[in-house]
Amino acid sequence: MGSTAPVRRTVWLDPNDAGSVHIIDQRFLPFELRQETLRDTASVACAIRDMHVRGAGCIGAVAAHGLYLAAREAAASSDFTAAWENRAALLLSTRPTAVNLAWAVDRVRKALSDADSSSAKIQAARHAAQEIADEDVRCCRRIGEHGLTLLRERAASKPSGETLQILTHCNAGWLAFVEHGSATAPIYAAHAAGLPLHVWVDETRPRNQGARLTTWELSEAGVPHTVIADNTGGHLMQRGLVDLVLTGTDRATRFGDVANKIGTYLKALAAADNHVPFYVALPSSTFDWQCEDAARDIPIEERDPAEVTHIEGWEDDSGRFVTVRLSPNSSAAANWAFDITPARLITALITERGVCRANEEDIARLFPERDPAPGPAL
Repeated sequence: MGSTAPVRRTVWLDPNDAGSVHIIDQRFLPFELRQETLRDTASVACAIRDMHVRGAGCIGAVAAHGLYLAAREAAASSDFTAAWENRAALLLSTRPTAVNLAWAVDRVRKALSDADSSSAKIQAARHAAQEIADEDVRCCRRIGEHGLTLLRERAASKPSGETLQILTHCNAGWLAFVEHGSATAPIYAAHAAGLPLHVWVDETRPRNQGARLTTWELSEAGVPHTVIADNTGGHLMQRGLVDLVLTGTDRATRFGDVANKIGTYLKALAAADNHVPFYVALPSSTFDWQCEDAARDIPIEERDPAEVTHIEGWEDDSGRFVTVRLSPNSSAAANWAFDITPARLITALITERGVCRANEEDIARLFPERDPAPGPAL
């Protein structure tokens, strides 16, 4: 750990070291860009659980690579299947809300079932992990292309030359996937196309993924942006300073309801009240086709209350990370990481196959072959 990441992907394999998986360790951004080398399933589970990596697509891709390491470990066991399944269960237990994790496990499990020896299973797992990462990149690129059309249409409705104002929540950028991102993919595409735009970036308490990660990404890409407190979005919408809200999601139902970072629901309510379009960008791997009732069936992760009572940042004078307490020792804290935004508040979903309304009929029209565990629709 500590070296600069050599690629613009969040997870990758080392061609010279078959027993290692590399990730960007996001805990140190935006102040340091570090990579971490993971050599066993336990370290991959730790990286996911303790948020060295985060974001639906990234979690799925890193888990897939962890399952490749699990296959290497299971090959040394007398019962490959039992050993591999135990390690898969460990990975599944790390982050319950993002469906991409379970989807990746199912995808790699299917790849292993088609192989007839331990060595073949290792190669099948490796291939599946790389395939999942590559498909994530292609899906997010296409989300950007479809989203660009929406941004152009919205910009065309403004007086000529006026800047398009976009509000984001949390980080659904390339750090949350493998490349490109979901919600940021249309922004990057629009910026590259020369569309004048500005992004309002929610800080996204309690872990501040907006203030730390989205801002870093946008700065690296040269996209104009401003960090705001989470509770500022409604005020900006009332003042006519937001043209559209664009977020990602960690799990979506076939009815169009979505689970995303805590606070997304409040942004959707404010957008509806102020007639501001609210878009959700996602690859098809983020759909949970089996989910009947989002509020009942989507597990909402509850994290360490210390993330609420304390805050981590960079101390300029000492040049190091510091953690400080925000609330009294005697005060209890609760830390729900996600909330549910119902489909009725969502203007449209942006997927790799195109844009659709957030309802079962329109989603089914884009994904007619959907089943309980589909892969990205390419």
